[in-house]
Amino acid sequence: MNGSILKLAIAAAVGTLISSNPIFAQKLPPAKKAEILPPAKKVARVTITRGPVLESASDYLTVIRWITTNPGGSDVHFGIVHYGTDPKDLSQRANSQIRINRGHPETMFRVRLEGLKPRTSYYYKVTSMGADGKSDGLESPVSQFTTPAPGEQILAYPQPK
Repeated sequence: MNGSILKLAIAAAVGTLISSNPIFAQKLPPAKKAEILPPAKKVARVTITRGPVLESASDYLTVIRWITTNPGGSDVHFGIVHYGTDPKDLSQRANSQIRINRGHPETMFRVRLEGLKPRTSYYYKVTSMGADGKSDGLESPVSQFTTPAPGEQILAYPQPK
């Protein structure tokens, strides 16, 4: 009887080790891509649910944040900010890579802008795309922010209470 219990315990331990080893982990296929409707419909299945907003700004770093419905497709996506000092010329671009969490209905994008001039108004719009380079089918309206003076900081992200 003790031999049977010992064999059962060893089998359970080996099973646990094998199933927790990344070598044996199963790679998931890409999630179903959110559908983009034809231009005549002018509605994308991927939508911006919050933002874009200025999360923070200092004399060396600015962060733009927005949340979309989960775009699906590849787990790797890129948040993209097109920006400039003229609202009609958003030719500068910054992007940030993220990993989609398939278990969440929404995805938060945060993109860092570096090297901006102090006390300067910037205009921007945001988009996103999958690792395959295809757009998620969304684009925000143009927004604006002004960078702080040297040594100052803007914290627009809600602070914990």
